[in-house]
Amino acid sequence: MNSVNFDKISTWIKFRPTLCEGCTALCCSLPLELDKNDLLRLGLVSEDEIAGSLKKVAKRLQGEKIIKNFRASTGLFTLAQKMDGTCIFLNEKKQCTVYSNRPKVCREFPQIGPRPGYCPCIKK
Repeated sequence: MNSVNFDKISTWIKFRPTLCEGCTALCCSLPLELDKNDLLRLGLVSEDEIAGSLKKVAKRLQGEKIIKNFRASTGLFTLAQKMDGTCIFLNEKKQCTVYSNRPKVCREFPQIGPRPGYCPCIKK
């Protein structure tokens, strides 16, 4: 029997929708990159603010502990994580609190990600 190791993507299993039943939300522990459209969709910035300096936006969001860092060369923000390594938008029941406005990468997982088409899910 193969054992899935979250940190070793070669052990991840081929995604199928039934893996989401009883989800353990391991994908919500992956580093998450956001673009300015994700920030707008999440309501973290206004259109006026995002039209200005992204560095200023990044500084504010870092101060609020919403993002970890910003790469000006790509325009991507890395979302901060909780102390346990999970997404800041994941609640204690491992449910996304911003699901309807979640970032694009979350909407498209596992079609995109560290190993497209595969999931780090560990079934009990």
